[in-house]
Amino acid sequence: MINNKFLLDDKQIFEFIINGYMVFNPKFSADFNETILQKADALETNPGDNILDEIPELNNVWGDPKVKGILQSLLGATYTMNSHRHCHMNEPGSISQTWHQDGLNERHHEIKTVLGMYYPQKVTNKMGPTAMVPGTHFRNAPSDRLATYGNFKDQILGTVEAGSIIFLHYDIWHAATSNTSNKTRYMFKFLFNKNSPATSPSWNHNPTQAVKHFGLLLTTQVCKSAQSDFYKEKFLREKMWDNMTGGIKLNVSRDAWSGKKRPKKNTSMM
Repeated sequence: MINNKFLLDDKQIFEFIINGYMVFNPKFSADFNETILQKADALETNPGDNILDEIPELNNVWGDPKVKGILQSLLGATYTMNSHRHCHMNEPGSISQTWHQDGLNERHHEIKTVLGMYYPQKVTNKMGPTAMVPGTHFRNAPSDRLATYGNFKDQILGTVEAGSIIFLHYDIWHAATSNTSNKTRYMFKFLFNKNSPATSPSWNHNPTQAVKHFGLLLTTQVCKSAQSDFYKEKFLREKMWDNMTGGIKLNVSRDAWSGKKRPKKNTSMM
């Protein structure tokens, strides 16, 4: 059983629901990260799903209590590691990937699978970092249409410190960017599955704090688009919260307009 101090809190859960990702650095030792990096550099071929046979130290990444606490918070105590995993090698001179979703391109309100990306080295913006568009786990688009999209003003780059992990909702739009450096950028992708429906929160749930931060779901825009689409997004966020809590209903107003102040009148125009 994971110690409660390693679990997420309500505000962090709301932020993951809204953004569809979180960045976390477990503070592994420099020697640990360097060992994995050197073994990756020594690979003559990509072992695909068998990466743990070649670099067994990766088991310690996902076995870290702080990492397990995040995964349990998002997926429940019965989560498991998927058999699919991959060492992504973004070589110098590469071109950017097209935007894609690893999931089934369907609009839904669940966290069925979490994608964990571990980076054993510091990643700069020239090394082909992973690009993500926050909030797009609630949007679906045909793969051929996604492939035609260019840069988004709200996209972010996964420029991280060595040992960092980016946890992603499986349906978020993401892509590897071009590597214009002289270093190979490594990323180890692992998948984690939810195995049973939630009957209660699997994180450090505090009803008072949850009520305090619930408004984030209703007011935070991370991938700006038509207002009508934001309404749908807010609905799916609430549905995701209900799904993750086992149906806990908070005593909060859902009316984002109630009490909203009007802009000050410009008396000089009268």
